[in-house]
Formats: sequence, structure tokens, C-alpha cells
Amino acid sequence: MTEKTGLASNSASAHGTGAGPLAALPAKSDVEATNLLREIYGKMRAELAKIIIGQTDVIEEMLICILARGHGLLMGVPGLAKTTIVNSLAQVMSLDFNRVQFTPDLMPSDITGTDILQGTDQPGHREFVFAKGPIFANIILADEINRTPPKTQSALLEAMQEHRVTVAGRFFTLPSPFFVLATQNPIEQEGTYSLPEAQLDRFMFFIHVDYPSMLEERRIARETTGVPPAPLQKLITGEQLIEFQQVVQRVPVPDHIYDAAVDLVRRTRPNSEEAPGWLKKWVTWGAGPRAVQYLVRGAKAHAILHGSYLARMEDLEAVAQPVLTHRILTNFQAQSEGITSTFIIKKLLEELLVETQRA
Repeated sequence: MTEKTGLASNSASAHGTGAGPLAALPAKSDVEATNLLREIYGKMRAELAKIIIGQTDVIEEMLICILARGHGLLMGVPGLAKTTIVNSLAQVMSLDFNRVQFTPDLMPSDITGTDILQGTDQPGHREFVFAKGPIFANIILADEINRTPPKTQSALLEAMQEHRVTVAGRFFTLPSPFFVLATQNPIEQEGTYSLPEAQLDRFMFFIHVDYPSMLEERRIARETTGVPPAPLQKLITGEQLIEFQQVVQRVPVPDHIYDAAVDLVRRTRPNSEEAPGWLKKWVTWGAGPRAVQYLVRGAKAHAILHGSYLARMEDLEAVAQPVLTHRILTNFQAQSEGITSTFIIKKLLEELLVETQRA
């Protein structure tokens, strides 16, 4: 890995209890920066445990999204602390956080901002001034994104891809780092608008938020109904997060991991020569090239968080489900037989691993 990353570290925060954001001292190499990031990840999990009970997989997948410069789509019923998790992550990373509640009457300008007429220093003279919308923050929570019409949903597309918004022919750059974490409610479909495929493809991960276990729910009953927890510590700054993203980008990837990512994605397409026969009867549409990019980027971030200095096959396996779940469109026959994209991805992975081991 490349030398001289310029990452931040200090002995008080990186190796002790820490009392705030890390000081801006350079790490000597990417290896040291990787070790530091892994240590900070452990501190983040401990800090978030003050507020969030359980949901460790959800927290990890969100952080992988952030480190890989992607966006996440969360699916879960109400009351599972989705908003709390996102807000808490923003706090420990010293990032600005805005929540937008998507409703049927929400307009694109309610998200991006609009020109308003204001007075000036000159008497009787007024001019239009751009008032920034809630999208001008580091982390945006698009709550119940499928409750607003496609016209408003599409207001996020340019922001997610280009990290900017266009208003009246003018470009406004969004703050960096910038992430969109959207939520959907799976149990209420009346009055909702399905996300178009183009927008679904902009989300790196589809993150399933499930019910807590019995032990976790008992802890929730005991620990969240009494004295409020202590405020969360800020463990990292936005500038340091950007530098960590650059370290993740430089993680080495062996050729066989690139090949496996491409092979896996091509097998999801029913019209592809690589697709197995059983898949063609269940799948209408498979994943595109962006899925390959997200598989590799996600594997890099997962590798760093789990003690490796290069992407491995197990890292690719770990991110395959959240990357591919929303990119595989099943047909009526699959739905009638209870076949989900989750099952299809698991079966594809099993076959790919068997073939890889034989080779």
C-alpha cells in the first residue's frame, strides 16, 4: 500500500480513552492508518452502544457505505431505531445531520432549496438570494423516501451522483463528505411510490433492519426507559473521514477478487451466457456494472474493518447481499414460489465458491 497517507492520530485519542476528535498528526503509512481506523471503529461501536442496543450488522454496513463513498437504503418496520442510528453515527463523526420526512406533498425545492426575494442595503432594491435546503449537510436521512412522488424522489439523483444540486441553471456544491441514507417501511404500501430502478441503483447497499433478539429487547426495556445516556463523544472529524476514505480506496485487490466480482454480477443477468439455467426462470433483470464497482469498494472497506490489508474472498461474500439484493428483479413465477433475491444471491455465491475452490 502507498506510503505517506497524512492520516490523523494521537496517543491520547487513538490509544487511550479519548476525549474528543483526533488531533491532526500524520500517520507514517497506510498500514498504520489502517490499524488506526480499525481501532477507531472499535471505539465507535462502544460509543454507539450507549444509545443503540444491538443492530451491530446494520451499523457496520452503514459505516462500510460511508468509507466506500456510497449511499444506503434501509428497510425496516417503524421503531427499530433507524433514525437514531444515523443521527448517532453523524455525532461520533462530527458530521452535520439533516432529516427530511418524505410526504406526498413534498416538493423538490423543499429538499434542494430555492431563491427567495430579500431586501438589500440599497433602499427600495431587492434581489433573489438562494436559500439552501436540508440537503446541504454531510449526512441526509431521507425518511420514508417512497412516500413522495417520483418527481421529488428524483431531486436526490443529482445530489447522490454528482454531489451538487442545480437551481435555476446554477450549480451548488454539497458539503464533503456527503451521504444519503434513506428508509422505507415494508408493511405499508398504500399511498407509496416505488423507487425507480435508476434511483435504486444509486444506493450502494440495501440494509435490512430486523427486530432485536429477546435479550436485546430486554436490555432495551431496562436501559432506555430510565436515566438518559451520556452524550456521545466525537471520535473523528469530517476531514479525517475523507482521509480514511482515501486509505480504503488504496486497499490492494488481487486479480481473482476482481474476476469473482465480475463473474458474480454477470451471473445475475438472465440473458447472459454466464447465468445458470435455474436463474433464468426466476429473474427478469440482473445487476449492472455499478454493482461490480460497489462489490469491490465494499470488499475493501470490509477488509480494513476486519483485520486485513487487502480484499479477500470472504470480504466479497460479506458485501454481496447488501449490494445485489435491490439490483435483482424477480418475476411472477419466483414470487409465487416464494423465491427472493436474497435466496438467489446465496445460491449464486455457493456455486461461485465451489467453482473457485476447484480452480
